[in-house]
Amino acid sequence: MNMKWNLDKLYTSFECEEIKKDFQLVEKLIEDTTNFVNVNTATTDNAKNKLEKYYESKNNLENVISRLYDYAYLTYSVDTKNNAAIKQMEKVESYIPKLTILDVKIQKWLNKLDGLDEIIASSDYLKEHEYIIKSNKKLAQYLLSDEEEQLIAEMQNTGSNAWSKLQETVTSSLLVDYEDEKLPLTVIRNYAYDSSAEKRKKAYEAELEAYKKIDQSSAACLNAIKGEVITLAKKRGYSSPLDMTLVGSRMDKETLDAMITAIKEYLPSFHMYLKKKAKMLGHEKGLPFYDLFAPVGEVDMQYTFEEAKDFVVSNFTSFSNKLGNFANNAFENRWIDAEPREGKIGGAYCSNLHCIKESRIMANFSGSLNDVTTLAHELGHGYHGDCLKDESSLNSDYPMPIAETASIFCETIVMNAALKNATDEEALVILENDLMGSNQTIVDIYSRYLFETALFENRKTSSLSVDELKEIMLDAQKEAYGDGLDHNVLHPYMWTCKPHYYFSDANFYNFPYAFGLLFAKGLYAKYLEMGSDFIPKYDELLNATGKNNVKDVLAIMDIDSHDVDFWRSSLEIVKKDIDKFLAL
Repeated sequence: MNMKWNLDKLYTSFECEEIKKDFQLVEKLIEDTTNFVNVNTATTDNAKNKLEKYYESKNNLENVISRLYDYAYLTYSVDTKNNAAIKQMEKVESYIPKLTILDVKIQKWLNKLDGLDEIIASSDYLKEHEYIIKSNKKLAQYLLSDEEEQLIAEMQNTGSNAWSKLQETVTSSLLVDYEDEKLPLTVIRNYAYDSSAEKRKKAYEAELEAYKKIDQSSAACLNAIKGEVITLAKKRGYSSPLDMTLVGSRMDKETLDAMITAIKEYLPSFHMYLKKKAKMLGHEKGLPFYDLFAPVGEVDMQYTFEEAKDFVVSNFTSFSNKLGNFANNAFENRWIDAEPREGKIGGAYCSNLHCIKESRIMANFSGSLNDVTTLAHELGHGYHGDCLKDESSLNSDYPMPIAETASIFCETIVMNAALKNATDEEALVILENDLMGSNQTIVDIYSRYLFETALFENRKTSSLSVDELKEIMLDAQKEAYGDGLDHNVLHPYMWTCKPHYYFSDANFYNFPYAFGLLFAKGLYAKYLEMGSDFIPKYDELLNATGKNNVKDVLAIMDIDSHDVDFWRSSLEIVKKDIDKFLAL
């Protein structure tokens, strides 16, 4: 089965006529929209027609620009040395300052309008985009002058955006000395799931050694990006980068605090799981970091890509035919690039291509059960996009915390469906794999949240050295993992290999994963309670994610995001699985 994706639905090459025409179209749309905004924001009369015209233009621009950028980035992510892809990304990014100033002018103009509720109520098109319009008005309080906003947008292309690209390039190009070979970092990191204890340990040691080749450049990237974020957050009037992230995530601090409170309460249960796994693998002082993903049990659950497809599709179908058909279509139509290779970035992601009503999924598949659940996870993102495909482009953009809900829900479907048909030995492997994932999403994510919090606090006064970054990471891992890990064998370079730290426009991209897991667990409990009646309600929820804040999305399922007991109830589901594992 072909493990490389097909991007022809976007464009056939960087030289094709369609790309040239779309660049011409973008430039015309930007020129026309700029002229329209400059003329029509001088007064507040005829506001309904002006708003309709602007948001129609913005939707059109979003579709064309995202198509051009997504094609370039998808190509780049599997071939980071592709110069044509890099140039096209940079060309699209050069439009950002012009688009930024348009948004700034509209947001400031919205802030001058009286009777916005009545204006929106008078138009079906504006009612459809009510949340976006009102959000834009609220964001006006964080705006600087037009000249400053344009300058910031221009400088970010040679600032944080450039540093982010550099980090992607150095990590994707890093070759690791392993025995007598030089292997890509993605291959080495996948050895963490290997059945050979010796291989896992050697790969971990080789990985840490390899980071010494790039740790200075990675530290420079991280310091530059976070320094820029701190400066902008303060300049715009946010109380902190976390405050800026929460506003951008459509999430309030009360929700985050409730979730973190519950997580801290349940950390001891995860520590017990880790200590049990350590003993099973012959360790007495807690689990060494290189065995976090070690398989347990006698069953070697390895999958070919074809077997992974069948496993995911059949289990998705057990939930709903719609979900199963979506996944099958993604495999059959080559929406997935799963082959690890040099020049390809690490990890996995899903890009929902709203402009063509499809998705593309990148993974680094080596055949482990974890790789199978990763495919399920990313297909969940794709299904979320599928539920939004008939919305406008602006209404298809959902916030970070909600972004992980459908993906983790799909992981839960696969694991629970697999457990029903498993032998006792297979059940042990599946249960442990599920707990391994939950541990990553709760405990490791909490360590990343602690790390990024400390990183921002320390970066306020000066740049951090490699040793200081390593120390902060080790402290965060010790606090989150407790005695579940061997404190002599941690991972001081986790800040180097996790790309989320290098996203200047998505800081604290850690707690959304925990949010997604716990919300998904709560949703799955409702599914077990409601049966097939749950499915249309679930699709309705996903469809609403682009047009609501986080609290209101949860309210669709009668969940209060401020209630610590909800988060405790979801963690209790995980704890029950831990208790099962401890009893084995």
